[in-house]
Amino acid sequence: MDFIDLRSDTVTQPTPEMRQAMANALVGDDVYGEDPTINELQELAASMMGKEAALFVPSGTMGNLTALLTHGQRGDEFIVGNKAHIFLFEAGGASALGGLHSRQLLNMPDGSLDLDEIKKSLRSNDAHEPRTRLISLENTHNRCGGTFQTPDFIKMVVDFAHQNGILVHLDGARIFNAAAGCNVPAKELADGADSVSFCLSKGLCAPVGSLLCGSEVFINRAHHIRKQLGGGMRQAGVLAAAGLVSLRSMVGRLHEDHARARRLADGLRNCQGLQVEYGDRSTNMVFLKVDDRLDLSTEQITSRMKERGILFGEVGERYFRLVIHYWISDEDVYKVIGSFGEVLGIS
Repeated sequence: MDFIDLRSDTVTQPTPEMRQAMANALVGDDVYGEDPTINELQELAASMMGKEAALFVPSGTMGNLTALLTHGQRGDEFIVGNKAHIFLFEAGGASALGGLHSRQLLNMPDGSLDLDEIKKSLRSNDAHEPRTRLISLENTHNRCGGTFQTPDFIKMVVDFAHQNGILVHLDGARIFNAAAGCNVPAKELADGADSVSFCLSKGLCAPVGSLLCGSEVFINRAHHIRKQLGGGMRQAGVLAAAGLVSLRSMVGRLHEDHARARRLADGLRNCQGLQVEYGDRSTNMVFLKVDDRLDLSTEQITSRMKERGILFGEVGERYFRLVIHYWISDEDVYKVIGSFGEVLGIS
């Protein structure tokens, strides 16, 4: 059975253009800095983020961890949202491998952090306390509905942080979705941040890889950390070739995914008993809560939808996430809407 796979945009397959580029890629030893395709990808990524340099890494998790370990020292504290991917879903790498201490603040419904709470969380110079070294932001924000953070919000946090001698890392795994939502270039969202990471393997459809961007000094240090983490790759230009196609061909079409996500959300709102979370700042994710009065378990709902060829993610009891990406068509959206009505018996 061919499934309509809405579990994540990480399930995307490389396009035919990417496969051709991978087959024809010029390669060299990247640990020696000699892979021309990786070098080209890093230069393009840095330019698109408005930074001096970039580093190709195998995953977004490694990109974020590399940034944290490059910016901070053991015992330093970084401020992060309590629903941030770095805090929830990256295996505690910052503390386990870097000895960094996290200070979790409440994420607002739109994924932002309250500046007053950031101010209150800053450590003093008391020798008993860790040093506040970094603020980490996420854009788009996964667990807050796939919402984008605005340039004004990011600038506000960056300005405050720099005034207080604090660095800012932007987990921009889906920053191009955020840029499409804001209708601004991605570099405007990364402006002022001391580092930014983004994924090629989500909505941009590449099979593997992320980029970490920042100053030349920062990337030189990050290169050393990447090696320590086992991220030094050799003839990985075959992967970077797909990433070049991503940045040149896939960025400009992300608004199509957002339009389909909105169409999906609007259609599901007609199903009584479904609470649909999709607002003005949402992008390619639709979150659903099933009314407790409906006599179906989470497992029953996912199983019956799977029988109809539809997969999606469970993010809580009777709470689901549906992610639109390149391989989801208009016809798929209509089938999902109809199938939910059939399964829940509420259409």
